[in-house]
Amino acid sequence: MTLRQEPRKFFMSLRDISFWIRSAQTDATLEKLRCEHGSLKAFDLLYANKQDPFGSTRRHWRYQNLKYERLISFLPNRRYTSALDIGCGLGPFTRHLSPHVDEVMGVDISREALDGARALSAGHANLCFVQQDVRSIAEIGRQFDLIALLDVLYYLSPLSDSVLEAVALQVEALLAPGGILLLANHFFFGFDAASQQTRRIHNEFCERTSLCTASEYRRPFFLATLFQHCPSSRVAA
Repeated sequence: MTLRQEPRKFFMSLRDISFWIRSAQTDATLEKLRCEHGSLKAFDLLYANKQDPFGSTRRHWRYQNLKYERLISFLPNRRYTSALDIGCGLGPFTRHLSPHVDEVMGVDISREALDGARALSAGHANLCFVQQDVRSIAEIGRQFDLIALLDVLYYLSPLSDSVLEAVALQVEALLAPGGILLLANHFFFGFDAASQQTRRIHNEFCERTSLCTASEYRRPFFLATLFQHCPSSRVAA
């Protein structure tokens, strides 16, 4: 499997400390909004009240942009016909996929986020954005040869085993035979609670689907696993 060259730049600068602070503040704000308004409205309020709440589109933070470049470099070096970016937010990774895929669909639960994604993606003719909850992602109703699922699933509440398995099986159903799933989540050497949750998420995709692990990458501060859809190796229920 031929891969693209991974960027060798240092992964962050001093100003990226503010990125982590912003991320923690956003998570706290989101949790408060969810308690007051429920998940669907919470994400809309978050994007309506705070421009780029997750700091995903601001170039002066080195870490996030280099993370997207590294994730692209992990993908098999081939042209993809169709891709699905689940939980796309304002569409930064959707736009990173644009040069490598004929057609990319970004989906998110927040209409506010999707309005922002469309505005920021006006120059990318091969992108489209659709509102959809990841818990019912199979309603998209078509298959893709590349699916990206980045830093999304730990925002599901509650993230029970049954919910996680249901999402994994729906994602599997949307992936064409031989297709690639890129799953990436926060990971800090496996010591903290969030990293342990990440390991649980990735293990669920290994154990409950017919997706074969093609490769795995640990980088500061994320874990990325590439799965390939191998229907003939479906696991027993």
